Amino acid sequence: MQKQSWMKLKDLTPAASNSINATVILVEKGSTIEEGKEKTKTCVALVADETACVNFQMWGAECEAFHPGDIIRISKGIFSRHKNKLLLRAGKRGSVEKVGEFTMLFVESPNMSEMRYVPDTNLPSKLVPESQLTKP
Repeated sequence: MQKQSWMKLKDLTPAASNSINATVILVEKGSTIEEGKEKTKTCVALVADETACVNFQMWGAECEAFHPGDIIRISKGIFSRHKNKLLLRAGKRGSVEKVGEFTMLFVESPNMSEMRYVPDTNLPSKLVPESQLTKP
């Protein structure tokens, strides 16, 4: 079995792959809405670790299963644009599970969903937060 590597939220960059494994605390959760023809329930929450926070989209039963203060483990998550917003989500290939409550240090800034991402000057196929670019 392949060992999973765990990521800190400050290291998130948008990508079209399910490669994010992180443990976070759910700080606040927005209201649940129904989307599309199938009326799929979705909600957006703010999750954080000790390095940053990010907007996390939950689908279906996840919206009712998780509450502020829950510590959750995201496996094979994806950080990408959905309806022109940068969101972390488990996606179809990933999973999310509750692993504890209330006992986790976290910060509410920076919010990685609000960063502006640009191509890395050394590796243009990789996106980095604009604030991390080194000036020549």
